[in-house]
Amino acid sequence: MGELLDGLKSPEDIKKLTMKQLAALSEEMRQYIINCVSKNGGHLSSNLGVIELTVALHYVFNTEKDRIIWDVGHQSYAHKILTGRKDAMLSLRKADGCSGFPRIRESKHDAFGTGHSSTAISAALGMARARDISGSGYSVVAVVGDGSMTGGMCYEALNDAGHVKTPLIVVLNDNEMSIEQNVGGMTRYLNKLRAAKRYNRFKEGFAKVVGRVPLIGKNIVKAAEKLRNRIKYFIVMPGVIFEQLGFTYLGPMDGHDLPFLIEELKRARDLQRPVLLHVITKKGKGYSFAEDSPEKYHGIAPFYVETGEELNESQRTNSMVFAEKLAGMAARDKRIVAITAAMPRGTGLLRFQELFPKRYFDVGIAEEHAATMAAGLAAAGMRPYFAVYSTFLQRAYDQVLHDVCLQKLPVVFIIDRAGIVGEDGETHHGIYDISFLRHMPNITIMSPADLNELQSMMELSLALEGPSAIRYSRGCLPERIPENNEAEYGKWSRLCEGEDAFILATGRMVGNALNAADILKSHGIRCTVINARFIKPLDEEMLQSIAQKGKPVFTVEENTEKGGFGSAIGEYLDSCGIDHRLCSIGLPDTIIMHGSSGTLLDKAGLSSQKIAQSVLEHMGRKTNG
Repeated sequence: MGELLDGLKSPEDIKKLTMKQLAALSEEMRQYIINCVSKNGGHLSSNLGVIELTVALHYVFNTEKDRIIWDVGHQSYAHKILTGRKDAMLSLRKADGCSGFPRIRESKHDAFGTGHSSTAISAALGMARARDISGSGYSVVAVVGDGSMTGGMCYEALNDAGHVKTPLIVVLNDNEMSIEQNVGGMTRYLNKLRAAKRYNRFKEGFAKVVGRVPLIGKNIVKAAEKLRNRIKYFIVMPGVIFEQLGFTYLGPMDGHDLPFLIEELKRARDLQRPVLLHVITKKGKGYSFAEDSPEKYHGIAPFYVETGEELNESQRTNSMVFAEKLAGMAARDKRIVAITAAMPRGTGLLRFQELFPKRYFDVGIAEEHAATMAAGLAAAGMRPYFAVYSTFLQRAYDQVLHDVCLQKLPVVFIIDRAGIVGEDGETHHGIYDISFLRHMPNITIMSPADLNELQSMMELSLALEGPSAIRYSRGCLPERIPENNEAEYGKWSRLCEGEDAFILATGRMVGNALNAADILKSHGIRCTVINARFIKPLDEEMLQSIAQKGKPVFTVEENTEKGGFGSAIGEYLDSCGIDHRLCSIGLPDTIIMHGSSGTLLDKAGLSSQKIAQSVLEHMGRKTNG
């Protein structure tokens, strides 16, 4: 791929390169990342924007001992290349291949595993305190995007770190957006800081020139410093918030100027106190398509490098169907509002934003705030729909319980990406929401098997007087499964009849269960397949009639077995004193790695073939493999 890149054997090798060579290395890495992502998909824009910053970090620090923590971590591709994983990047996001995020178990150079936003400063402070206790003497750097700065956890950590004064470097990688354009007061504040570049250049130059004046130079600079500190509050205010929190603010600076970046990182390291380095980068830098549409290429499927077009045409997704239906409902009911936590494109809400701008709220990366704000909207008579990925709803557990469910407020949680999400791996799989939601009081939990049912459930949710959740997988459900009747509150649907066993499935797994039933027919086993569209409440009437037949009952869910749908069935039957032959088929109590959804579901025993195999084994039948 490139002479310099191929010559790197360890991160320390870049310290031997000249500035001209470092610039050339950066371009080689940029092309290598574009080629890797074009074949495997992944996060492109964010990685292209931090290449020079990554090179500078590895030039100044030694990741054999120093700790660099990448917030979110989707911008760590260059870091992986420089730390011995160049060839592994060819298997990026593939099963058993290189993860798209930092992982402690993948490399000693990954100081901390990340995948969710706003965690890096807290982790870095913990490592800095451990260093101080042990006397180890290493440096700690947290690289945080400006999008992550919309998350409140950053400020909890900054507040603590600035108070204790332990040496710590926070690199604010400011590319003016996260996945979409950033929102909120901090975004406006960073805009002011970007506008303060001239002021900072004057400040640095003034100190250098006047400081050389014999005898009086240092006194003049000291007096000017006091005056500057007063003036900046009223004029440009560069870094005042961070300085008030106890950090020395450096910047803003060009994040693609390697010599200057290296100089300032050394300066931040040598200050031996909390430092915030404000770096301005360009998302998608070096690839015109990503520069022009950084949000499109934030997370991209495999694509043609020459044209930027995806290899496979996008189909109508569950997220799109939800958004279309919500917009139609909002047109006739002015109480409906939509909420997203910095994911308008992923959840499909861009169209809603266009149609109903006053009833659309993007709160930034702040799921906790979004959930409680939704509770406030509901308490004031509105009908909020909070569209959120399952993995990110985990961050709002207390707010869902305390602020929504205990008060029985009609908030609807649209849980996107429920189940296995594929290549993003363990930090993004939505495999715990059934377990952490179903024990909450007052909540209704639904999971559609087809797109028609999804729309029907949305209508039903509007009529409910308490909280509800509708969970669906990434991708596209079938338009309509045959024999699947219209959703009625708390009622399941029988899809096919058989006298040997019952398979109760939820969501996307209904289709797999039907296919498994077809496979089982060839083995002489006829199953009744039931679409258990309501996870809470259970269809107790149907469940009791099933259990009383004394036949094996199999539950199939795309959620961890621990505390999931199968557990709910077992608990109910036990509470009724009903003897049962229950077998739960769900995700195992292990870490589910990255790879294609189909591959991961098969490994976990949730493909149609593996479901059929589980039924055969449970019923004492031999399998063909």
